[in-house]
Amino acid sequence: MHPPLRPSRRELLISFAAAGAAGALRAAGTQQTFASYDRDAKALLARMTLAEKAGQMAQADKSFLRTPDDVAKYFLGSVLSGGDSDPASGNDVVAWADLYDSMQRQALATRLGIPILYGVDAVHGHNNVIGAVVFPHNVALGCTRSADLVERAARVTSEEVRATGMQWAFAPCVTVPQDIRWGRTYEGYSENPDVVKELGAAAVRGLQRDSLNQPLAVLACAKHFAGDGGTAWGTGSFHREDGKKLLDQGVTEVDEATLRRIHLPGYITAMQAGAGSIMPSYSTWNGVKCSANKKLLTDLLKTELGFQGFLISDYAAVNQIPAANYKQQVAMSINAGMDMVMIPDKYVEFISAVMENAKDGTIPMSRIDDAVTRILRVKYAMGMINTRRSQLTDRSLMRTFGSAEHREVARECVRASQVLLKNEGHVLPLAPEAKLHVAGRHANDIGLQCGGWTITWQGSAGPTTHGPTILHAIRVAAGTGVTYSPDGRGAQGATVGIAVIGEEPYAEGMGDKEDLHLSRRDVQVVENLKNAGLKVVVVIVSGRPVFLDDILDKADAILAAWLPGTEGDGVADVLFGAYKPQGKLSFTWPKASSTSLNIGDPGYQKLFGFGYGLSYSR
Repeated sequence: MHPPLRPSRRELLISFAAAGAAGALRAAGTQQTFASYDRDAKALLARMTLAEKAGQMAQADKSFLRTPDDVAKYFLGSVLSGGDSDPASGNDVVAWADLYDSMQRQALATRLGIPILYGVDAVHGHNNVIGAVVFPHNVALGCTRSADLVERAARVTSEEVRATGMQWAFAPCVTVPQDIRWGRTYEGYSENPDVVKELGAAAVRGLQRDSLNQPLAVLACAKHFAGDGGTAWGTGSFHREDGKKLLDQGVTEVDEATLRRIHLPGYITAMQAGAGSIMPSYSTWNGVKCSANKKLLTDLLKTELGFQGFLISDYAAVNQIPAANYKQQVAMSINAGMDMVMIPDKYVEFISAVMENAKDGTIPMSRIDDAVTRILRVKYAMGMINTRRSQLTDRSLMRTFGSAEHREVARECVRASQVLLKNEGHVLPLAPEAKLHVAGRHANDIGLQCGGWTITWQGSAGPTTHGPTILHAIRVAAGTGVTYSPDGRGAQGATVGIAVIGEEPYAEGMGDKEDLHLSRRDVQVVENLKNAGLKVVVVIVSGRPVFLDDILDKADAILAAWLPGTEGDGVADVLFGAYKPQGKLSFTWPKASSTSLNIGDPGYQKLFGFGYGLSYSR
């Protein structure tokens, strides 16, 4: 169970549940800044045709544009590159900037010249782009408990995103996962809302800087509203190719009090930090898809909490709304409060549906005008409209893209997120004279080290991008000969074995997994080292706690490295004692004997508690 909420926190939630919630947000001096642009936004709105308004409400995926000219032809308000939607000319910072500029020029050539917002899933760095700094995933950052580090990481991310021209990141994820079998667990900072509310707000501040109209600022997007982390196991509404349900599109079965206590705080603090966009979830809550839930989107978020930015739907989420046809699906979502719809391939059909619904009165013009006003007010706040600032890429920013300075921030995040779970006989930190044998596929594979949402949506093994692997970092830190084998054999002559093992890359529903045991291959690596008579250090590379029961008694030390990203040096910093482990578990670590993995259930059995983490002592 979660620790009791602090009194100040409880008072805050009570205040938001009351009629004065919107006023409380405005008193924070953040959300009302968007409404202050309404005079300009409404003046522009008055000049727009229905087709231009509908276009502003549409976001198409670059990969599904029938022709780049469609950005201008349909007055699109936004374009995104999904997880695998790379430039046709290649994957580097220049190719991405060229892609962005080509799309933006189309928008600027329209009658009103309203620039597009270009969105990308920069969820742990500008992770689609080869050569970008890839930070640890949020599950690791939660273990740092450092709002300062999270904000600094987000500032680096914003600068690298802006180096490619783009100005909208679909981050931070402020989900509060309650069942680690869920494939999106690593996207959450913690199972505890108090951690999420602090770090989510820090990420917003880092991305959006001191002001959204700063050249290095990137529009943040808090996601996925609301309660996606409460998804019940087995309730997925869509299926993978293997027939298993996708829990990222499932059912959250909690009452409203629990929704507010566990799943809402991260959005409140994200709004207080100035988040200009929020992404509703695929999930269903109380029998209604969040993308069509007026109680959540309009009554709670916009009216009660006073959110003045705009809502962007998740990828093709409108297609999942139960309705007789696409026209009705669009009407249900827009009338519920959705402002911009991410329709990767059906942008022409979406714009037609909005216009038809407007003409027959199914969607009131007042709702369309409200949606477009919200989008325009954010664009004005970002300095995108009626300014002398160029909306094309500032290519001078490419000088720091993937720089040593940026990588040092990521290295700090890595070492601060390491959680020491076991250290019998003080085998760690490693002695300078220790003869080391490193084993396991994860030791020498940057793709495994980074995990999902790295270069591709699902991520993959292999040399996907640039950065020191854990093995490389160990060899640099050791200063003497270090041997290596993928399977742990050939360790003769060593005194300490380091097994680097863990999960394969995955993202979203593809990571839904009921059995969290380590693979037999990984267990064998540990056994081979142990059978060679070595002291054994196990480094776990994973997006969530995994069952350690099979190796617990064979390992002298266990270090949870999570998915550290491109800077493997941060892991070596802790192994060799250059930096003492200080990470504290952001998720409870369960035993394999648990009959339930939903935190708080009677069958949940704890191996290491929330907040657990050892350090070094003499």
